[in-house]
Amino acid sequence: MANPILPGLTGAEQETLYRKLRVYNEGRPSYKDTGAYLVVLPRPGHPRYTLWIYSPQAPVRQPILYVHDLEVAAEPSLRLASTLCYYTPRRLLVVEYNAKHMQSRGDDLIPFGKYRGHFLHEVLAVDPAYLTWIAFKYTPRIPKQERLVQMAKVYHTVLLDFQQRRARQAVQGNYLGSEGGHVENLTLTVLRVRVEDDPYKTRVTDGIPLFRVRQVFWLRDDAGRYVTFRIPAHSPSRSSSQLPALEHAYTPGESLLVTSARIARTYVSRGIRWTRLSYVRLG
Repeated sequence: MANPILPGLTGAEQETLYRKLRVYNEGRPSYKDTGAYLVVLPRPGHPRYTLWIYSPQAPVRQPILYVHDLEVAAEPSLRLASTLCYYTPRRLLVVEYNAKHMQSRGDDLIPFGKYRGHFLHEVLAVDPAYLTWIAFKYTPRIPKQERLVQMAKVYHTVLLDFQQRRARQAVQGNYLGSEGGHVENLTLTVLRVRVEDDPYKTRVTDGIPLFRVRQVFWLRDDAGRYVTFRIPAHSPSRSSSQLPALEHAYTPGESLLVTSARIARTYVSRGIRWTRLSYVRLG
């Protein structure tokens, strides 16, 4: 299968991407046996790359099924697709859009229940349990419904592939404590900081806007625990998203001491456990 030309890239850039793709596919069985995930090039009216699945078990009328959109550029699209599909045995291939084999014929449109009028790929994104019910519990009565069930089973394999990634990627870090708890004398290193306006406190006085700005921090302690909080500036600023001249602007790599704070929330984002602090007092 010849690799298509990737728009907007030089020959050297394309060769680099395809070389990485060959390494990714090493050791994976032929697409004729297990199927493959397809990264489809942008096309008129659809500027993004898209992710599809080819499955030998799919109905003959529609062996290639749409999964979801990727990015506008080739490199981030391939990076996202390879991340999503990393733990599946299926190969990842780059192909051009083929209207004959990829255009929906309506067999993947749900004709009943609470998702009537929605496509199976939409249900995969918002309610995978319902998709599994269609695949293994719903009893088809006519050939078109039988094709719907077959497609739902293919989408169920996509769900299992994506769940493999989430199951194998360990969540990093620990929380500082439980929500509502307190911390004291905590030394943190700044990972990232952003200056933003507080829209609820910005005022206009005598026709002059006075912006209340704050620094938003993402930090880590010596034990590898991740922390985030906001610190408002002591005085207003004449410019949006800009600290007053006398305010200290923190930078990545800088250390700061939290003498006391309250644990407002704990959550997981992109595989990392974060502790959000409030009522922060700095030393």
